[in-house]
Amino acid sequence: QVQLVESGGGLVQAGGSLRLSCAASGRTISNYVMGWFRQAPGKEREFVAGINWSGDDIYYADSVKGRFTISRDNAKNTVYLEMNSLKPEDTAVYYCAANRNREFIGSHPNYYGYWGQGTQVTVSS
Repeated sequence: QVQLVESGGGLVQAGGSLRLSCAASGRTISNYVMGWFRQAPGKEREFVAGINWSGDDIYYADSVKGRFTISRDNAKNTVYLEMNSLKPEDTAVYYCAANRNREFIGSHPNYYGYWGQGTQVTVSS
C-alpha cells in the first residue's frame, strides 16, 4: 500500500500563508487521486481539496476557494497544499489522503482508503 506523511504545519498569523506537503512512499501517487482533509478539535473531518492523477481536475471546498491551492508533483511523489489568507477558522489538523482511482475526486472521507498522520495548522487572530 501507499504510506503518506504530512509536513509543513505550524503557527501562523491570520492573513499569512503556509505550504503543506504530503510525501508518499511504497507506491507512486500517479495511480491515485489525492485529497486534503482537516479536522478541528471536537469536529468532524471535512474535505478541503482534491486532485486527480494528472492535476487537470481539481475540486475545492467552498470555504477555501480562492485561498488554497492543491498541486502534485508525481516525479517527487508529493502532493502540496498552498494555503494563503489564512483565517483562525482554518485551524485544524490537516490530513493527506489517497484513493487508488486516477480520475474521480471524492469529497467524502470514506472515499479515501489511505491516510497520513496529519500535521497541525494553527492560525492566530
